[in-house]
Amino acid sequence: MTGPTPKPWIAAMTPYTPGRSKGGSDGSAVKLSSNENPLGTSENAAQALAEARGSLARYPDPASTALREAIAALNGIAADRIICGTGSDEILHLAAGAYAGQGDEVLYVRYGFSVYPLAAQRVGATPVEAPDRDYAADMDALSAAITERTRVVFLANPNNPTGTYTPMAEVRRLHAAMPEDCLLVIDQAYAEYLPDAEAEAPLELARDASNVLVTRTFSKIYGLAAERIGWGYGPAPVIEALNRIRAPFNVTTAGQAAAIAALDDREFVEASRAHNRQWRSWLAGRIAALGNAGLRAIPSEANFLLILFDGALGAEAAYEGLLARGYITRWLPGQGLAHGLRITIGTEAETRGVAAALEELVSEAL
Repeated sequence: MTGPTPKPWIAAMTPYTPGRSKGGSDGSAVKLSSNENPLGTSENAAQALAEARGSLARYPDPASTALREAIAALNGIAADRIICGTGSDEILHLAAGAYAGQGDEVLYVRYGFSVYPLAAQRVGATPVEAPDRDYAADMDALSAAITERTRVVFLANPNNPTGTYTPMAEVRRLHAAMPEDCLLVIDQAYAEYLPDAEAEAPLELARDASNVLVTRTFSKIYGLAAERIGWGYGPAPVIEALNRIRAPFNVTTAGQAAAIAALDDREFVEASRAHNRQWRSWLAGRIAALGNAGLRAIPSEANFLLILFDGALGAEAAYEGLLARGYITRWLPGQGLAHGLRITIGTEAETRGVAAALEELVSEAL
């Protein structure tokens, strides 16, 4: 007896694989695999979250009205052109769901965020991967890959898992090469780690263009990964289309309250940004010192480094060796990066510790 058969494009999908959460016999390893904020969560946000738990019997505001208004006030954009989601992942899936389907193509760069092909496959569209340029997005290659079937172009900026950043002038050049019926989705999960002017530029493009959607998340610098809150900003017709297919009540009451409080705590955001800048630079310097052993850190504007291994110590051995020493990193063979590890910038102690462990492994391999 056979049961229902899934659509062939669903059966062909490989589910998203998150970063490993636990390691060691007691599960106490330092987690540097998911790009979470090492400073935790704003105390104001944590308090707002706790206080909102008193209304568990009531459905949340389905439109996330107060949260959208807070996002709009902070960023100088219109609240009615904002959509909130279960993390920015939901909005990425909504973009593909609203604008692509069977016979259509969804375009992204090699070594881009692994959700992009899944978002395409979920709706029966064909994922198309454009060549990179030294692990960064190549605007010429993306432009050349656009066909009459392309309906969505995903661009993470800064990119995950490489950390690379594409200047806004280059993004605008890509946009100018796109047909008007093709949606450009600028995934800004790591926007808050950029200088303000660079973080704001995609919002300005989305304000003026008819086919640009910007997505952001509260999971990274705001430290609210457990609550799964994201948002998008774009033209009113695009936001209307996404709202037609999003899940109702998709952001919890407590999550909305915590996100509003997190937006208001600028001191926490600035402290997180300064910490990341300091220790990302420090770790990059330690990796550079291991260059003669075949290690290379890709320049990053996010809260992690992608380290490539081309020497006696391979990436898989480094991953296992760091895990044995109590550090969980992200090895990405499924994304064509079997020669690389992505390492989140942790606390000072965690960052110093993972660097020392890596140096030890290099020394043992030589």
